[in-house]
Amino acid sequence: MRANQARLDLDALRHNLAHARSLAPAAKAMCVVKANGYGHGALTIARALEPLTDALAVACIEEALELRSGGITCPILLLEGVFEANELPLASEQNFWLMIDNRQQLEWLEQAELATPVTCWLKIDTGMHRLGVVAEDAAEFHERLMACANRTGELVTCTHFASADELDNNQTERQISLFNKITADFSGPRSAANSPGVLGWPDAHYEWIRPGYMLYGNSPFPKPHPNTEALLPVMTLASAVISIRDVEAGEAVGYAASWTAERPSKIATVCIGYGDGYPRLATNGTPVLVNGRRAPLAGRVSMDMITIDVTDLDDVSIGDEVVLWGPELTAGEVATHAQTIGYELTTRMPERTPRVIIAP
Repeated sequence: MRANQARLDLDALRHNLAHARSLAPAAKAMCVVKANGYGHGALTIARALEPLTDALAVACIEEALELRSGGITCPILLLEGVFEANELPLASEQNFWLMIDNRQQLEWLEQAELATPVTCWLKIDTGMHRLGVVAEDAAEFHERLMACANRTGELVTCTHFASADELDNNQTERQISLFNKITADFSGPRSAANSPGVLGWPDAHYEWIRPGYMLYGNSPFPKPHPNTEALLPVMTLASAVISIRDVEAGEAVGYAASWTAERPSKIATVCIGYGDGYPRLATNGTPVLVNGRRAPLAGRVSMDMITIDVTDLDDVSIGDEVVLWGPELTAGEVATHAQTIGYELTTRMPERTPRVIIAP
């Protein structure tokens, strides 16, 4: 069989959640497992986190139903709320929590006939300008939700940061200030901190934190930060060498001849490509690890294969392990060579690449 594996260290996942809790010890934790658990496998991740978290969060009801069908019983928040009024009875039946971020969703909830009331979060737009109630309408929405017969439990008021990963950008400070002003007279808990908020903005921890990307061991910051040093990558993407050949100086390698040998070179072919989740836009020189040693990408990424320059490595053989990212080579570092972010690398991991649990 092909050697490709996305190896999952669930002990690292639990460690990362514990780290998030240590940074915000007074807050409850809602672990974000949307987009198939950031590409790691939603059910696998949810099952590991459920005993340790206060709630889970997904993007939509389809993702929530997958978790319920897999035996997950804890509260699950639909981060984008419902898209149609007919989702509300199902959300009530399955104990899904609802995000309310616009007037249509509020009216659907008020007019619905539900067997059981639902827990709601009210989203306030403090500067992201994507989802959420504008500041001028926040008090009205809060009052109507508090009075809504179809709502139960605490009403959590939340917002989402646009630039929290940029620690020198004062937009986050402005968002926190506006959020504090809007919610000053609201009863109930608040939430604002996504992963960069948890790691870098303690004033944003409030009563609920919403760690996502950091749970998987990846830093959301472009530069080192002391609070990210403890994070342990959950996924190691690995493959193996399947061919080795000598290439003379002046000879090209791969599609479009994008890499040309400047010296007599030894090229190893690895059986992984963009069809397996490795980014097609990774440039020449992108590092991989061959038996734990760095070697650069040489040539364009193909659907099923990449080629790497192992001229400076001794004793490379067919079958040797190649790590594309993991604890010693982060997804974030690889992403910079592909002009993207680590979030995209993991969430685009296809089913073709098997997830293998190495630490249950």
